[in-house]
Amino acid sequence: MRRFLSAFGRFFQEKIGWKRVGIAASLLIIALAVMHLMRTLKGVDAAIVVTALTEMKPTQVALAALCVMGAFATLTFYDFFALRTIEKRHVPYRIAALSSFTSYTIGHNLGATVFTGGAIRFRIYSDYGLTAIDVAKICFISGLTFWLGNTFVLGIGMIWHPDAAAEIDLLPSIVNRLIGVGFLAAIAIYLIWLSRGQRELGQNGWKVVLPSAPLTLLQILIGAVDLGFCALAMYILLPATAQVDFVSMSVVFILATLLGFASHAPGSLGVFDAAMLVGLDEIPKEQLLASLLVFRILYFLIPFAISISIMGSRELWLSVIQPWLERKRNGSIDTRTALPQPVKSRAPHA
Repeated sequence: MRRFLSAFGRFFQEKIGWKRVGIAASLLIIALAVMHLMRTLKGVDAAIVVTALTEMKPTQVALAALCVMGAFATLTFYDFFALRTIEKRHVPYRIAALSSFTSYTIGHNLGATVFTGGAIRFRIYSDYGLTAIDVAKICFISGLTFWLGNTFVLGIGMIWHPDAAAEIDLLPSIVNRLIGVGFLAAIAIYLIWLSRGQRELGQNGWKVVLPSAPLTLLQILIGAVDLGFCALAMYILLPATAQVDFVSMSVVFILATLLGFASHAPGSLGVFDAAMLVGLDEIPKEQLLASLLVFRILYFLIPFAISISIMGSRELWLSVIQPWLERKRNGSIDTRTALPQPVKSRAPHA
């Protein structure tokens, strides 16, 4: 048996590999989500969706927008916490906030967050002397913050409202409740392991010291508050007639978010929406689609446009304007010819 497992392990690593398994899993999630979304959207009356959008109160959208702002404000502490964990304290908070916001919004909207988000982080942090290994550590710790927060809140939600998760995973309530207990138990075991001093991961030049148990509690809190703001924004956008409580909606929201992340689809498009439509099937589809559309505008499109504008302006400043100002200051360019001069108008002859 041992020989068979060893042979299978070698075959798996050489012929298949975890990377291909991950790609296949992502494609499967996207395919299933798109198929279900197409079935769900059949018979949807676009006119009713438009009516639901027009009936949404401005104060409702404004409150949801404030919650989204709170979520992104909390998100800035992901990188700030990671920088302090790897002892890069010379990087100021404003740079950590810039990196967190732009890498998340651009990376998540374009897909393949690990690569796109990592590239943006490296472009920003390299100006402060951080290496690719430092950026990889920041990505790892920030991702750990996200998953710890989600796992903690999801565990509580599945214990409290296991039926909400059953709408998506189709498991009995008792099984979902046991999964929730398992999530919280895993976090407790992780905290105990950290408290025993075993906090170093990695080898061969790549090592990261994990946060201590007390700091990990802060890490969980950051992730949970971020998630809470997002879920609250979605809950506010639901129609007033929706008969669903906040905790049940949050369980569905977290599962939909995690499925979207696992799919690596740009903006979790199709995957997140299909999971929300499945999990909240008691809400009329047209009204829920209107809520999802507004949420996408507030949480995905507007932050993405802001991030693109910020990074574009930053690159223009660093690559064009700042070098020109330095050359002008050093006297290495003729300011009379470096920039186009206005054409003087000639007075007409008498």
